[in-house]
Amino acid sequence: MNPPLRKLSTVVAIMFVTLMLAVTYIQFFKAPELNADSRNVRTLYREYGTNRGPVIVAGQPIAQSEPIDDAYQFLRKYPNGDLYAHITGFFSIAHNSMTGIERSENPVLGGSDSSLAASRIQDLFTGRQPQGGGVSLTINPVAQKAASDGLGNRRGAVVAIEPSTGKILALVSKPSFDPNLIATHNREQAKNAWTSLQEAENKPFLNRALGGDLYSPGSVFKVVTAAAMIENGMNPDSVVDSPTTWTPPGTSSEIRNNEGNCGDGSGKSSLRTAFVESCNTTFAIAGVNLGAEKLTQTAESFGFHKDLSIPLFVRPSVLPIAKDKPTLAMDAFGQRDVLASPIQMAMVAATVANHGIEMKPYLVDQILSPDLETISETKPEEFGNPISKETASHLASMMVDVVEKGTGTSARINGVSVAGKTGTAQVGGGRDAHSWFIGFDANNSSKVAVAVFVENGGYGNSAAAPVARDVIKAVIGK
Repeated sequence: MNPPLRKLSTVVAIMFVTLMLAVTYIQFFKAPELNADSRNVRTLYREYGTNRGPVIVAGQPIAQSEPIDDAYQFLRKYPNGDLYAHITGFFSIAHNSMTGIERSENPVLGGSDSSLAASRIQDLFTGRQPQGGGVSLTINPVAQKAASDGLGNRRGAVVAIEPSTGKILALVSKPSFDPNLIATHNREQAKNAWTSLQEAENKPFLNRALGGDLYSPGSVFKVVTAAAMIENGMNPDSVVDSPTTWTPPGTSSEIRNNEGNCGDGSGKSSLRTAFVESCNTTFAIAGVNLGAEKLTQTAESFGFHKDLSIPLFVRPSVLPIAKDKPTLAMDAFGQRDVLASPIQMAMVAATVANHGIEMKPYLVDQILSPDLETISETKPEEFGNPISKETASHLASMMVDVVEKGTGTSARINGVSVAGKTGTAQVGGGRDAHSWFIGFDANNSSKVAVAVFVENGGYGNSAAAPVARDVIKAVIGK
């Protein structure tokens, strides 16, 4: 072979080897990543060619696939429309995307999860059309409806948790949207719906429950500050400073109580009185006395700054270590730099209800086969132990008094002891305050802890507490 042919043969051989290596790399090593990429249109085509499994609440599908006479064979349907939209998300060929449980549980719903291997093998032998598995959620449909109805047309969110397990019983964000409008195979209709929702001023795609935005928690954060106070030597009967106004060191700006005097107006009160009457000055002073590190550490022990997946992504709530005493004073009663999500504040309430043990919240109860037989079940898991049982008992006692004779009377339920804390968080700019309420049914084994947030809703007792009351009633069957 002459030199030119030898060189050409060598180049051709190298090209073949390079091509084979590239094909092997793409088809073997990169295949899982490429298949999982939400931009991969072929993945979605394959998903639509499969009878995608249902998402189930209390035995009823809230997302399911229905046969349709087009190239994709199946159309995803959401029978309850906007009621569960921020949980299910949507599965859309028109937008080449999926969100919510549709995305986080896609391997199960689409039938590719390793737990469904036996079903796939069986399909090969029987010739049955491949099917996805099912996902059963922890949601209580009665509580979910009560939360949605309670919020009505107001912007806000509700999260309810079973304290002893972490099961999420309700998760509502308002305003919501109809996933069917985006799941349609009519591309023009789907794109018009997407554009309209994306550009809407009230942000219906925003999951307010899980921290799509974080909010000043106002006085519901006093539960965290009170926990720090008790963990550092106080109890509900401890005498604390409770002046009508107080000016933190390093500033000329006064902090005032919402209702003027605290207690008898003497400038002193018990911690219980200051908590029940929600005295800003008491908690501002306490925060400065505790110090920034202790306050932030207590917040972190409840879950602030921690990563959490339920399996939907939860944006961490934040309380940076204050750089000065005026900032720390404001942080201590839920203003200034502290920002929280409704699920985080529900976790705080659930921890108090569960005697100081914080359970990891979760939405997926069971993974099901295509025949809807149980494959696996989520086991409750501790997320932390932020406070002692004694501290939790003290907090619960004070929270019961808030509902019985303090700022949270709208959460009362006849024949049921309810513990709670209201919050009215100032946001400035001439806008109404954010409204909050967190609470639980105060029994040895509480069935539900709830957080209600109403964006620019005004006073917590009038705007948020009645919603919490209705959710608690829905769960306990009153």
